[in-house]
Amino acid sequence: MPDDIKYMKLALDLAEEAARHEEVPIGAVLVKEGVIVASDRNRREELNDATAHAEILALRQAGKLLGGWRIEGSTLYVTLEPCPMCAGALVQARVARLVYGAADPKGGAAGTLYNIVQDERLNHRLEVVGGVMEKECAALLKEFFKARRD
Repeated sequence: MPDDIKYMKLALDLAEEAARHEEVPIGAVLVKEGVIVASDRNRREELNDATAHAEILALRQAGKLLGGWRIEGSTLYVTLEPCPMCAGALVQARVARLVYGAADPKGGAAGTLYNIVQDERLNHRLEVVGGVMEKECAALLKEFFKARRD
């Protein structure tokens, strides 16, 4: 979908910003009814907060802006498949759709390692689209970790 590419490019811009700040390069953009409601990047190092993932920060912003924790009818675009914490938060926030770039074989919770966002035992499930701009998202992560090892 053209909008998926458009919003993933914005998430990728945020991921690049995170890398410039020596954060793991992940960016997230939350869209509702064609309007960007919130966006952020990883800020764990900056905030000294293990929960300061891009997805969580975007959900917090959206909750404040919209005046509630339910963000029904929204789509979250994120450059890396969400971890279990973020996947659980998306379920709790009632996000309708998740679009991610690169899969995360070590911690992905949207179908790769776990599938929290579509677990039938939970009270809410998301539509999931993976692999949008996957090469670009994965390349940014690989470059970041290679530079840290070197």
